[in-house]
Amino acid sequence: MLRKLQIQNYAIIDELGIEFSGKLNIITGETGAGKSILMGALGLVLGERADTTVLQDKDRKCFVEALFLAEGREQIQAFLKENDLDAGDELVIRREIAANGKSRAFVNDTPVNLSQLRQLSLMLVDLHQQFDTLELNSAGFQQEVLDALAGNLPGINEYRRAFQAWQQSQKELEALQQQQAAANAALDYNQFLFDELEEAGFKENELEELDAELKLLSNAENVKSQLGAIYYGLAESDQPVVQQLKTLQHKLHALDQYHAGIPELAKRLQSAQVELQDIADEIEHINNSVQYSAERIQLVNDRISLGYKLQKKHGVNSTNELLQIKNDLQAKLNDILNIGEAIAAREKQTNALWEQATQLAKNLSANRKKAAKPFATNVNGLLANVGMPNARFKAEVTGLADLSDSGSDKIEFLFDANKSDRFEPIGKVASGGELSRLMLCIKSLVARQLKLPTLIFDEIDTGISGEAARQVGTIMKDLAASHQLIAITHQPQIAARADAHYFVFKSIKNDKIVTSIRLLNNDERITAIAQMLSGEKPTAAALQNAREMVGN
Repeated sequence: MLRKLQIQNYAIIDELGIEFSGKLNIITGETGAGKSILMGALGLVLGERADTTVLQDKDRKCFVEALFLAEGREQIQAFLKENDLDAGDELVIRREIAANGKSRAFVNDTPVNLSQLRQLSLMLVDLHQQFDTLELNSAGFQQEVLDALAGNLPGINEYRRAFQAWQQSQKELEALQQQQAAANAALDYNQFLFDELEEAGFKENELEELDAELKLLSNAENVKSQLGAIYYGLAESDQPVVQQLKTLQHKLHALDQYHAGIPELAKRLQSAQVELQDIADEIEHINNSVQYSAERIQLVNDRISLGYKLQKKHGVNSTNELLQIKNDLQAKLNDILNIGEAIAAREKQTNALWEQATQLAKNLSANRKKAAKPFATNVNGLLANVGMPNARFKAEVTGLADLSDSGSDKIEFLFDANKSDRFEPIGKVASGGELSRLMLCIKSLVARQLKLPTLIFDEIDTGISGEAARQVGTIMKDLAASHQLIAITHQPQIAARADAHYFVFKSIKNDKIVTSIRLLNNDERITAIAQMLSGEKPTAAALQNAREMVGN
């Protein structure tokens, strides 16, 4: 709800402030008094572009500030939180235009850009000026209206959850399919690489061990000769070392009784003789096992050659790295099988979500089609009452091949201004005044179902008078019982229904013409309405008529 509006140095407004009622606020005044200027100033805080031509005093900045009450408006609170703006039940929007043309906007004293300001203003104010067709032509608004009348609001939320779940599942399915396609493209090559390594059949550290074996085989004769000589010296020469140690140990053992340290030395000498004997036996064993074999050398060479070729191919330097590559290739091949299983499961889930969303969309569609005809009948009845007896309205619900965020329907509001039976989209055939009255009729029907923002109608009464104007006033009064309305009007029948009546007028201040506004008391209202009925000097009959209109 718009609670207060403060304006300084805008066009011919020097300074003025307005406190609005929460119900039906009517603004009247003579043509040229500045009512449209008032709407222009309000447009600034709603995000419209500005320039320095609006500055009355070029040495001062222009200042427009609006105080809104946003209690219970979850959408607004979510927007404030999302944009790091101070949240609360009161919302202060300020717009400043400096003499150099620089414009700044603030929400609760925090700077914002025009895009943010426009988003927020759409939640706060529904401004209907002549030739303003944006919202009524919006597919989203038309769908919201019909869903409200069809009782679809809980269902549309359930449908959107199902639709979004299907979209997410579909994205994940497509990602898996792309992953599978990429894997399939490399499948044959990866299978070839794996088979090559599998056929090679290398074991852990095999190439390193074959390298050592090849060195031994290539030097087998020299190795056997040296080992034989060492064994001979230890165990088989004329004076073998092992036998000499054994003899020396016996001699030392014979001296045990002469010195306490000799027995220990004899044991150590015996241990050395046993250890050398063991070494000699091991050397003999190794010597016997070393056999030169051209066939084995060729086999080892071939094996090493294959291993080095595979290492070079895969850019590694060890047998174990080759085995790791083989394991990785095996995992990739297994993944392709796993992707296939995951795709099958995801396809099943996606199809189930699609069927769920499709059924919910069918329910919404049935409700919309059921509500469309009585909705059009009610709108046409109201149009006749507000001075548009030849106008015809129709809500058309057309099925779509695919699901969308709002279901499986295209909803379009069509209009025929002259009973021509040629229905066309509203924006193409309705005038500004017709659009405003049509919007009033539609919103009066959905007011209880939708949380509407503050509704502002600028000269909704264009082209009507008498009974039609009275009916417009009645509809506005009923709508204002649950929503704040602000309307600029020239019709006394509408002005008489006001909960708060403001009068815009020009005056002279410091030799300048300025626009001012004041809230009228009951007697002033009667006089203003009488002037609207009969002119600047109202007759007694006009005054009496005005009293009856206000009283009723």
